[in-house]
Amino acid sequence: MQCGTGHLPGGCQKTMGLHCVLVLCLFSGWAVGYKQGDNVTLYVNKVGPYHNPQETYHYYTLPVCRPEKVHHKSLSLGEVLDGDRMAESLYYIRFKENVEKKTLCKLTLSEKQVDELREAIEELFYFEFVLDDIPIYGFVGYIEESGFLPHSHKVGLWTHLDFNIEYNGNTVIFANVSVKDVKPVPLEEGAGSLTVTHTYSVRWFESTLPHARRAERLRDYSFFPKTLEIHWLSIINSLVLVVLLLGFVIIILMRVLKNDFARYNVEEEGGCDDLDHGDNGWKIIHTDVFRFPPHKSLLCAVLGVGAQFLTLATGIILMALLGMFNVHRHGSINSAAIVLYALTSCVSGYVSCSFYTQINGQRWVWNIILTSSLFSAPLFLTWSVVNSIHWWSGSTQALPATTVLLILGAWVLVGFPLTVIGGIVGKNRAGSFQAPCRTRNIARQIPTQPWYKHTAVHMSIGGFLPFSAISVELYYIFATVWGREYYTLYGILLCVFAILLSVGGCISVALTYFLLSGEDYRWWWRSVLSTGSTGLFIFVYSVFYYRNRSSMSGMVQSTEFFGYSLLTAMVFSLMLGSVSFWASLGFIRYIYRSLKMD
Repeated sequence: MQCGTGHLPGGCQKTMGLHCVLVLCLFSGWAVGYKQGDNVTLYVNKVGPYHNPQETYHYYTLPVCRPEKVHHKSLSLGEVLDGDRMAESLYYIRFKENVEKKTLCKLTLSEKQVDELREAIEELFYFEFVLDDIPIYGFVGYIEESGFLPHSHKVGLWTHLDFNIEYNGNTVIFANVSVKDVKPVPLEEGAGSLTVTHTYSVRWFESTLPHARRAERLRDYSFFPKTLEIHWLSIINSLVLVVLLLGFVIIILMRVLKNDFARYNVEEEGGCDDLDHGDNGWKIIHTDVFRFPPHKSLLCAVLGVGAQFLTLATGIILMALLGMFNVHRHGSINSAAIVLYALTSCVSGYVSCSFYTQINGQRWVWNIILTSSLFSAPLFLTWSVVNSIHWWSGSTQALPATTVLLILGAWVLVGFPLTVIGGIVGKNRAGSFQAPCRTRNIARQIPTQPWYKHTAVHMSIGGFLPFSAISVELYYIFATVWGREYYTLYGILLCVFAILLSVGGCISVALTYFLLSGEDYRWWWRSVLSTGSTGLFIFVYSVFYYRNRSSMSGMVQSTEFFGYSLLTAMVFSLMLGSVSFWASLGFIRYIYRSLKMD
């Protein structure tokens, strides 16, 4: 299935047509039936260093057997984003027909080509083939280090591959490649040209596993070492800690608030305006607590984009729970993220412009533009740098022009218009800001605050506690995104996501209460920054993961890792900042409404 741009008449039809293209690109991978002797196409895909998962190159960039004219497979959007560049190979495989040591081709390698293969093998290059949507992995060659004095350094090229394919009825279930009982061809340094003959064998084995469950077979067997196991003990430990933390915060706050209400509501006469005689604490700042903050447009843009990512993340997890992202759908989660990001742009526009209108914002057009570019601008800048480096190195991770135009079209024709529509609807439907107490014209002077109530301290506490709630699961997510694991524990991920939001909301409420108790009414931005700082902890963890938990190296891999880790930290900051703000606003409205009503 080819994903690209086409001629779409009319603005509405363009939008609907682009929707169709994106959805078709997202869902592909139906069962293919074969008859005895039918050709089963084996596609060569990419090669790359074993320890740098995102540094990949086209298989035919190596001096290997290749057809005279290379025919590429039409790829989905997700496959292209994943760095796939599948092309037809010279391997001739027929359904349920065994082949023994058939010659693929005979190559005469120049000295330069031999050195190129030596360098690839020394960097532990692996290859990826694809047969009936099943990825097949293997190493390009063999390297052996032995002895100290004298030191022996041997490099060999695998010139024979054994393909083992399992089938059930007329469908392919599983495939892998092995080099057992095969001797590599030595590649001596400075030995000049070399002639090699590439051969292959094919063996078919019957399986009882139905096609619908063949993903289980792929998960059971892995070319890469398995590091992810079901981590129930760690999950239970996190759950217990989080429940205790939330219980502690809620109980303490309820007891303190109960005492405050009992003390502040001794006088039964008068409203909010009569409550500032001879007392201190959060009650005395009732005429300033709802004073609108500076930089209204930026605050509302943060809240809007945060709400958008909350919607997007929930949608991705729910789709995963419904089984839409199995291991045979290459890059489907990337396609889903792009589609949902475009479609949920209306959420950011609505939330941002609606609240901006409530707090008496006047430049609503600028607010919509700021909202639409708050994340897309850093994303485009980061992508431009990373993609340029991939293009310079010849990596398949560099997106082709047609894919760039498709993604840009999704934002221009779908994402931005939906942001504008959402903003207009939000502006027109926005009511008045619900404040239980009046705000006076002259701001109250804020007393000097102790060191433990400063912004940096609140950010440290508010960021560390939510991070500690997800730290265990974060390793598994990093091992999936930046490693070679298949993540399947989406139910646990949903629980951890809910825990993260709950902890962020509760911590924000607690920190906001302590801030108001010191007669400091500048809670608007403080509530966003307090738990929004979780993104900083996540980025620090990404640096730790890069140095201590992975073997990634080189400019290509490092640029992609740190560039997209910064964007990930920004996404978490926006999400948790939005959650913590609304939690704090609801809490403040509750306590002042209760005070006034009593």
